[in-house]
Amino acid sequence: MGNCCSVQFSFENILIRGWDSIVGQANYVSKLRQTLPSLSAALDELKAQRNDVQRKVDLAEQRRLTRLERVQLWLSKADTMITEAEILIADGPREINNLCLGGCASKSCLSSYKFGKRVAEKLEDIKDHLNKGAFEEVAESQPAASVVVRPDERPIALESTIDEVWSCIMDKDVGIIGLYGIGGVGKTTLLNQINNKFSTTPESFSVVIWALVSKDYNVEKIQYRIGGKIGFSDESWRSKTVEQKAEDIYGVLHNKKFVVLLDDLWERVDLNKIGIPKPSRENGSKLIFTTRSFEVCGEMEARKKIKVECLKPEEAWKLFQDKVGDEALNSHPDIRKLAEQVTKECGGLPLALITIGRAMACKSTLGEWRYAILKLKRSTLLIMENEVLPLLKFSYDNLPPTMKCCLLYCCLYPEDYNISKRRLVEYWFCGGLWNEFDKFTEAQLQGDHIINSLLNACLLERAGESFYGELVKMHDVIRDMVLWIACELEAQDKKFFAKSGAQLFEEPDVKAWEGAKRMSVMQNRIRVLRETPKCPNLHTMFLMENELQVIHDGFFRFIPHLTVLDLSENRDLQVVPKGMSQLISLECLDLSKTSITELPIELKSLTKLKMLELNHMYNLRKIPRHLISSFSKLQIFRTCQWLITSGDNWDENNVLNGGNEYLIDELKSLQHLNILSIPIKSMFALEIFLSFGSFRCFTQALQLSGFGESTMFNISCLENMECLEKLEFVGCVSVEEMKMENLHTSISPYTNYTLRFHALSIVTIIGCNKLTDITWLILAPNLRSLLLWECAKMEEILSEGKLGEVAATVGIPYPKPLLKLETLDLCILAELKSIYWDVLPFPCLERISMWYGCPKPKKLPLNSDSAKGNHVTIDGRQDWWETLEWSDEATRLAFSPCFRSV
Repeated sequence: MGNCCSVQFSFENILIRGWDSIVGQANYVSKLRQTLPSLSAALDELKAQRNDVQRKVDLAEQRRLTRLERVQLWLSKADTMITEAEILIADGPREINNLCLGGCASKSCLSSYKFGKRVAEKLEDIKDHLNKGAFEEVAESQPAASVVVRPDERPIALESTIDEVWSCIMDKDVGIIGLYGIGGVGKTTLLNQINNKFSTTPESFSVVIWALVSKDYNVEKIQYRIGGKIGFSDESWRSKTVEQKAEDIYGVLHNKKFVVLLDDLWERVDLNKIGIPKPSRENGSKLIFTTRSFEVCGEMEARKKIKVECLKPEEAWKLFQDKVGDEALNSHPDIRKLAEQVTKECGGLPLALITIGRAMACKSTLGEWRYAILKLKRSTLLIMENEVLPLLKFSYDNLPPTMKCCLLYCCLYPEDYNISKRRLVEYWFCGGLWNEFDKFTEAQLQGDHIINSLLNACLLERAGESFYGELVKMHDVIRDMVLWIACELEAQDKKFFAKSGAQLFEEPDVKAWEGAKRMSVMQNRIRVLRETPKCPNLHTMFLMENELQVIHDGFFRFIPHLTVLDLSENRDLQVVPKGMSQLISLECLDLSKTSITELPIELKSLTKLKMLELNHMYNLRKIPRHLISSFSKLQIFRTCQWLITSGDNWDENNVLNGGNEYLIDELKSLQHLNILSIPIKSMFALEIFLSFGSFRCFTQALQLSGFGESTMFNISCLENMECLEKLEFVGCVSVEEMKMENLHTSISPYTNYTLRFHALSIVTIIGCNKLTDITWLILAPNLRSLLLWECAKMEEILSEGKLGEVAATVGIPYPKPLLKLETLDLCILAELKSIYWDVLPFPCLERISMWYGCPKPKKLPLNSDSAKGNHVTIDGRQDWWETLEWSDEATRLAFSPCFRSV
């Protein structure tokens, strides 16, 4: 038997050697002892290179770039090679054992031959793949949507003008189109409709770009908007010169058939400076712009100039009826005729019709309507601007005195600026616009009423929401009217100096504003304030959003009655000028988003201070002890420093050190404090904080960070905080669970449920790596925004298993959760599998963002009825979206248009 085997081995070896000699290949069997270790070493090298490339890809995708297809192909092939090589290496010992005759032969020659050949070939494949894996770039900016649909109201009798513009767009001989008309006639509305029409009409344009120009023409702002649409959005590009950006933009656009829409031109825009190639018959591109001036159309070389006319009488009457409403029009038989006269006085101007129509919606007597007509007829200025402004001033004249002052205050902000409602009311309060309230919480009710009244009168507009709450803005025509009133008509009594967003590089001549009561040079590029202005009447000073580095100590010496000073978002400002201590009338000081490192003790002289903002001051290392407690009239105090970790080297006198115990003790002494936002860095500090009952009543935002003492956080310790709107957990790396324990039972369960977290609207959880769920959120019925980021073990947001436990603890059946949720942001949640196990109605939902690092959720809690009627956006990666499972085809079809790849 042994002889037979020997003969068989010899025969097979002869065959193999013969075969190898025929094909001219190496002896795979004899070299197996060398090739297997070589394969193992090459495999390790491939794994390392694969990991390096994957890390580069992950970092690029965190910057919202898109991985290159050739990089993805290389990674996929690398994964396949690694798997195959690992199998070969695992089988290696068995094949080595089959070798005999010093490794020159095998007991199973054909098997060893085949195995050895696969090893040698895989080794060559890996070496070849390693050479192909040296990528200079692994990702690129993803192409933006060719058309971004803009939100807009239903067009007001603009159909015929839209058709006229569209026919010009289709005309190959028309490259530049100018739309001109008086302010408030609907030019922006028209341009919105043209933009949106491109999204529904199949045309051969590569990209449609919208950019707002406005009165203070800024080349860089326009370049930034255009650059973002064509792939230039990183920091390195932003740091380029205007000329370099123009070259980049031109380099891309001259190879494309594009449409550029420029809104609100006040003068000629040099297309060459921006980098926009001139549209022509040859390139087929289009430039469409709006302006108030026919002359600008000529200066821009518009091939077609289209005037946007006021509404015809029947169209104007229809619009005015809609804004006034049937209740007012039918309150007396003769009012309808008077309303027609009012409509006629508006001259068909849509903005005037809307503004005055809303102002008249509550007028129900003949006397009120007759007086309105009398006032309107007295507007006799005939030049273009003054045909509009006196009409709009009618709404201003109908405001109560306090409301007029509040409206004039808004012109301190730049054109098209989104203003925080809350901040506006705080400045009105501290700026002395009304004196009947001592407490801000009471004044806020009046402030909200005033803003709502101005919104209803179309003198302000809603501008969405931000982390700081609701936003409002002022239509540019309304702002013109308000500036006209504030700086000209009422200049003697209420002089304003407003140069916000005016591209100033130096402080304006002090003589120009020394007599002003309110001044604003916000959103400019001023770096140094070196003058010593004499401003005996100045009450408000807006210096925010500049590039301030130095404020000379003497700058504040002769401004004795200043009550509001905003220095926020001057990110290069590192030192508080000691001269600020001379502002003994100051009631509001905002230093947020500056690089100030310490607050000088000299600020103790600001004894009238009611509001102090220290948010996002990441370099702040020292607040002298007893400084905060010296502000005995302080009502609003906000500070937040979540980017600073407990490992930082703090000054021993810094009251923000450790768990903030010193700061908490000082805040306790402030008898008038009623709005508070504060970071707390230990459970010990939190217990001290909560032991002071008043803090529960007026804490607006709470940031809990660190908390390394315990694996369980009892969320019930925060219940019944009446004003708690924002709650952040940051870097609580030890906390594994948030539970409801030891709940108060002194009131009925139903009442208790509604009180626990009724004000909580924003929850942020970042870097809590052991937390597995946040089921307690069912006790926050008014939650609007939820952000979860870098929670490595988070498996469920709301756990089905724990909901029953929470409901039993609370003592009532739990309702459908997240009914008020508007935005859900999820990022780097490697283990997250579920948001909620069942379908949710989401009646308020606006956006779900499933950013990078969330690979496991395969289903969203949606059906075809969820968020019905809402304009929902779902952000996420394309590969995640393609693997989502849907409850039915109707749901998939309902939400497919909502997806936006990131």
